[in-house]
Amino acid sequence: MKSGTQLSIGFALETNRLIENGSVKLHGKNFDAIVLNSPGKDEGFGHDTNRISILRDDGTLNPYPLRSKVELATDIVNEIEQVYFKKHCSGC
Repeated sequence: MKSGTQLSIGFALETNRLIENGSVKLHGKNFDAIVLNSPGKDEGFGHDTNRISILRDDGTLNPYPLRSKVELATDIVNEIEQVYFKKHCSGC
């Protein structure tokens, strides 16, 4: 249950049907956005790089290329900020 200006962001590791399975989780858990990734060669667990996509509840999908995990952390924070302002600061 979310209140007022609270956002709920999910994270999901998917081995197949990344977008379809992520969308089910996004809507089923009432997330505002979900960060999706799948296991791949030279990325994810045991590596300093990863590849993600962020799916928003409005259907926007933002794929990010293979990048360092530090860069992706910054991308995730920036995306959350955009989701927040879109939902709660229409006059900001």
